[in-house]
Amino acid sequence: METGNVTTPFGRRSMTLGMLANQVMAGEIKPDQSVDKWKLFRALCEAKPLLGIGDRALAVLNALLSFYPKNELAQENGLIVFPSNVQLSLRTHGMAEQTVRRHLAALVEAGLLLRKDSPNGKRYVRRDRAGEVDEAFGFSLAPLLARAEEIEQLAAEVMAERLHVQRLRERITLCRRDIAKLIEAAVEEEIPGDWQGLYREFRDLIEGLPRSPTTSQLELLLDELTALRTDILNRLEIRVKSTKQRGNADYFERHIQNSNPESTSELEPGFETKQGAIAEQDNDRGAVTLEKGRGEAAHPGGQKEEEQSRRPDVRNDGGGLKSFPLGLVLQACPEILAYGPDGVIRNWRDLMAAAVIVRSMLGVSPSAYEEAANVMGPENAATVMACILERGGHINSAGGYLRGLTRRSEKGEFAIGPMLMALLRANAPPGRKVG
Repeated sequence: METGNVTTPFGRRSMTLGMLANQVMAGEIKPDQSVDKWKLFRALCEAKPLLGIGDRALAVLNALLSFYPKNELAQENGLIVFPSNVQLSLRTHGMAEQTVRRHLAALVEAGLLLRKDSPNGKRYVRRDRAGEVDEAFGFSLAPLLARAEEIEQLAAEVMAERLHVQRLRERITLCRRDIAKLIEAAVEEEIPGDWQGLYREFRDLIEGLPRSPTTSQLELLLDELTALRTDILNRLEIRVKSTKQRGNADYFERHIQNSNPESTSELEPGFETKQGAIAEQDNDRGAVTLEKGRGEAAHPGGQKEEEQSRRPDVRNDGGGLKSFPLGLVLQACPEILAYGPDGVIRNWRDLMAAAVIVRSMLGVSPSAYEEAANVMGPENAATVMACILERGGHINSAGGYLRGLTRRSEKGEFAIGPMLMALLRANAPPGRKVG
């Protein structure tokens, strides 16, 4: 049985006040105090960050507890275990004896074990004539019993903190999703506003978070993302309210005017689009000629009706696709800039001319590009060609890919917005990309 006397370590190991304090604490265990050793071990596994112990030290402690004959740690059952390092190595699945000794020292340092060394430093037990333990030398589990309530409380704190962090991360994920989709919807609906600036602010917040953030950093990020989401929602709500006030008739009229093939781009006031212009490129000389397909000024008399009868699949509404600002297209697809006149794209006409060059370079047939222009509209077809150029390394057949998008556009199953937003994220500066 345990005598309760203060013992000093064997050999060169020195005595410290911490060891003395642990022995005094272990001597204050109540006679009827007991705890389930495996339940306490699970609490130790939860509380290990606050106790300063690692996984391998816990593996050694698990082996020591397996040598304790009872499930209940109690002073009346004795609290000394005395396995050799060889036995501990076997119970820790072959851990090296030197490593076992190091982790035993760490457990003593953390105040979870006490050494009760024999005169020669060996671990053994003396029994009386009845076979009961008279005196044992080894490791005392008394600190575990004495600190059982403290360990369980620490485990509860760690679990509560982990649950709090988990909920913070869930709320941050929801905020991130809301902000990204709201900005994407605003861009697709062509709602006025500095959406690119808001998106950059959003990315800066996300990328400013460390790889292993603290709870306070997560709380701060959640507050900032919530404020940004509220700002975006307010802008969109103002737009929705103003649309309702104008009435449905005015709202539909505005969309019909914006989809007018002869209308000019809001961002390029000096450029008059000529929808239906069919771009053809001479493969030998690279010369570009524009054949006017639907403009009344270029087709006197009944030529317009004749052209439409020859191409019944021409759709003046651009296939229902929405055009996007030229600046956004160039930011998402910067590679197309090199193919513009003098390496510059100033307006939609320059972009469509560059798209014709890119079409020939990527091996897209004139008929495939003409069909895309007829279905999507020339501006949208040029935008799609710029996107294909940007993703050229991931597309095996540019012509087949374009025809597939054209068919999807005819069925109303294709939208350019998600493609542009994905490229916008991919082409963000390296310091702003999320790993």
